[in-house]
Amino acid sequence: MEWTDIKTTVPAVWAETAEAIATGISGGGIYIEDYRDLEAQVEAIAHVDLIEQELLDKSRDEVAVHLYIAPDENFAEIGELMRDRLERAEVPYRMEYTGVRQEDWETGWKAYYHAMDIGTRLAVVPSWEAYETNRAVITLDPGMAFGTGTHETTALCLETLDGLVKGGERVLDIGTGSGILAIAALKLGAAKAEGVDIDPMCVRTAGENAALNGVQNDLTVLVGDLSEKATGVYDVICANIVANAIIHLVPDVPALLAKHGTFLASGIIDTRKDEVIAAVQAAGLALREVKEKNGWVALVCGHVKERLL
Repeated sequence: MEWTDIKTTVPAVWAETAEAIATGISGGGIYIEDYRDLEAQVEAIAHVDLIEQELLDKSRDEVAVHLYIAPDENFAEIGELMRDRLERAEVPYRMEYTGVRQEDWETGWKAYYHAMDIGTRLAVVPSWEAYETNRAVITLDPGMAFGTGTHETTALCLETLDGLVKGGERVLDIGTGSGILAIAALKLGAAKAEGVDIDPMCVRTAGENAALNGVQNDLTVLVGDLSEKATGVYDVICANIVANAIIHLVPDVPALLAKHGTFLASGIIDTRKDEVIAAVQAAGLALREVKEKNGWVALVCGHVKERLL
């Protein structure tokens, strides 16, 4: 059954007005394409690399409002009503009509998400996709976390964990977001993991994703910051957040890191690499490796040699 998609594109500053007009007209479905906060969401939660570059390339200067009109409705009449109200509100716009099947617009956003192999042992797979593999599968539903996002630093962290986790480790994931790093560590053989985040929504999402992956008994997710929630020592500590947060928390890391443990810091823009390295070294940690991908940096650190003796 073919519906009609009336796509109205407006400057981003007029987004709320256009959405309000469309909501007042619609008798079917509405879909808003608004990518203005995509980078901010990524920086905040460093979410999952399940999204195509095509989505990242979308314009941040415009917002598109889609009105889906049922076959038994007069789409031309509704389109004219939309035009009239936009013009009365003096909203600049472009409008186009496209035929679309109902099932396509209801689930079309899923086309941007796909299974992907990471490192030598991991695969990240959307919950609706069947994916045959011998790898350790992390199943994630992007709809379970707020926003959508991708980040090279997530891949850098997963690749590092893939080579780092051998089995039996205790892991701490600071700024856990979707929980993907803690879940990955458990899937790779870690014994226990803790995820800490200041955002209650992230903590809830990480818990849901843990259950989706069957590791809920081994992953504890807590609302709070590092100083409040971390306990004992950890074999692996991950902080896939932002440079300022890493600089702030790294003085507390050495006391929490096991003798031969690894601190993995990521979410760092390359222009701030040296600044974060200096903070890591000032905290008494040694830099083992610097990994870079498309302008983003991950630091693999451990105790300095003197602390191992």
